[in-house]
Order: sequence, then structure tokens, then C-alpha cells
Amino acid sequence: MRNGTTCLPDCGKTSGGMNLWLVEPYHTGSHQAWANGYQAHSRHSIRLLTLPGRFWKWRMQGGAITLARQSREMADRPDGILASDMLNLPVFLSLREDLSDIPVALYFHENQLTYPLPPGEKRDLHYGLINLVSALRADAVFFNSAYHLEAFFDELPRLLKHFPDYNELWTVEALRSKSRVLPVGLDLARFDAHRPEQRPSGRPVILWNHRWEYDKDPQTFFRALYALTEEGLDFGVILLGESFRNQPEEFLEARQRLSDRMVHFGYAEDDALYSRLLWQADIVVSTALHEFFGAAVVEACYCGCFPILPRRLSYPELIPPRYHHQCLYDDPDGLMARLRHAIRHPEEVRALNLQPDMARFDWRQLAPVYDRWLEEMAAGPRD
Repeated sequence: MRNGTTCLPDCGKTSGGMNLWLVEPYHTGSHQAWANGYQAHSRHSIRLLTLPGRFWKWRMQGGAITLARQSREMADRPDGILASDMLNLPVFLSLREDLSDIPVALYFHENQLTYPLPPGEKRDLHYGLINLVSALRADAVFFNSAYHLEAFFDELPRLLKHFPDYNELWTVEALRSKSRVLPVGLDLARFDAHRPEQRPSGRPVILWNHRWEYDKDPQTFFRALYALTEEGLDFGVILLGESFRNQPEEFLEARQRLSDRMVHFGYAEDDALYSRLLWQADIVVSTALHEFFGAAVVEACYCGCFPILPRRLSYPELIPPRYHHQCLYDDPDGLMARLRHAIRHPEEVRALNLQPDMARFDWRQLAPVYDRWLEEMAAGPRD
């Protein structure tokens, strides 16, 4: 650690592999797990160049300056660079002109064109422009889901038409031609060590393991639970997830109103506890207004949970089509109907095994895909 920045060593994997830099200005949460996971599972030598995950606007504005300075202290020269969407890539490379010939891939965990805003907040298009110019500078662009890719390219022309002249609409197809879907890799194998010998019995347990934020729409989730409680249905509740608010009122209200059903309340700091709670749950629910990938749902389904999810965003990609009718809903009535049925028929819920379908997102499956595509990028012609 040096003045709040971090330059992590690689894993020493050099036999036949490339020397890659992974540049992440927002190294926390899912971004951190992604970077560390790829470093641990790639056959290439991955060096992490990161900044602590806070002050996201400043990371997008000025993080590239700090990371460029920091990278000068590194003696090695990469064969390729993988950067996250939080990096202002043109600024970073303009300050490292000696790396101008290095192939670069940009990975979109999220984007600032379609990320939903808190109520009353107006979108600052400058951050969307950072995403745009970074993608233009990259040799390859990866999105974590097909939904994310399509949402970005649906919104991009509207961003360009904000320009008073020189709309540069050609960039839409130019970027699409070098864009691909590359799902987030997850360390799902870590859950295996905590798998119970027997599935849970007794009343079904409903799980929330998403962030405690507006874009996950917890109000709709809790309204459904309160209505089912009034119907006299018996179920337990596990409320997991990280909160960035001091007083998440809807969750505090739920802890009081559902106190007799509450199996767990609050963020699980210990990964072993988080794993055990996922295995203890029966039903994972999402009411999200925004989801570019859905790692929390993948983790819960891997641990045996039955998913009840919106029929939109990235969720239809996660769940095999043969289960869409059972698991995906279109409106609040559909959410209630599926929850009600799942609570009344726990044997059906516990019989569904999605673990083999979720295993495709494990790093053991995805790291070779990342490796191959980055190798193709490095070997291909540069425009």
C-alpha cells in the first residue's frame, strides 16, 4: 500500500502465458472479487493495479492519473491490459505513451449511460462520455451480460445526439463490432466446503442477499412479505447484503415487523457464515430495478435456492429457459403468485437443482475463456 494505492504482485504464472495488467480504479465489492478471482485462476501472469473502492466519481475523473503514475514504478512491460469501466482509459494511456502499442480490453461491469439514478437525481453525461471514449480506445470491449450489451448500445445513440453537432454516430457500429459478452467469473467452489449433508426441512426460508439500495427495490420485496404474512403463510427470512446508508429504514422496519420470522439480519462479514446462510435458504427473490449481471442470484442458486426473479434485465440469461415459467414473473401479481406457491409447496422448491447450470459461471469454467479471448486480442491486428 502506497499513499492509498495498491500495486499487487502477479501470481508468478509464466509458463507459456502472457504478462497482463488488470487495472481497476474501484477495487471493492464485486469489482475486487472479479479482479482477484481472475488473477487466481488465469494461466497468465496477472498483475493488479488498483485504487481503493470509494469516491466513484473521482475514480472515473482522476484515478487514471494516479494509476498511470503508480504504473511507472513497475519494472515489467505487459503483453496486454484488461481495464474496468471505471478507468478513463485514454487519460491513462496518454500518460503512459510507452504503452501505446499494447493491446487493451475494457470490461463493463456497469455503465454510466443506463445505470439507474436515485430519485430526483439528474444524469451527468460526462461519465457516460468517459465510458464512450474508453471503449473507443480499447481494442476489445467485454460486457458481463447480453442484456448489458444491448442496453448500452440502445442508449448510446441518444447520448451522441446530445451533441450540438458532429454526433459521430458511426461510433455505435464501430464499438459493437469489437464488443462481446463475457460473464463475470465467480468463486462458486468456495461454497462446497459449507454444504450441509442434508437439505433444510421445516418452513421454507426466503433469502435477500442483494445490496440494501434503491436500485434493488426492497420496498416491493417487503410489501410482498407483509402481504403473505397477513395471509397466514409460514416462512422464515434471511436478510443479507451490504448497506451504504446509516439507517436503511425499510430494512429496520422489516426487522421489527418480521421479527418472529427473522433467521438472520445484516451483512455477513465472514464468508463461511455467508455460505452457511445461503445453504440454509430455500427461495431467493429479486425485485431489482437494475441488474447488469446478478452474482448474488447465481451464488444463491448454486447453493440450492429456488429463484423468483423479474422477467427482464439479465435474469432470463441466468435461468435456463425450461424454468422461466416457474421462476420469472412479469408484475407484482406474478411475484406474489410464485412466492405463495413456493411457500405452500416447499418440496417442489427443494427438488429443483440449479447448481449444474450455475457452475458455468465458476472461474474454473470461465478463466480459460478469459485467457483465450485475451490471447486472441493480443495476437490480432490492431486498428
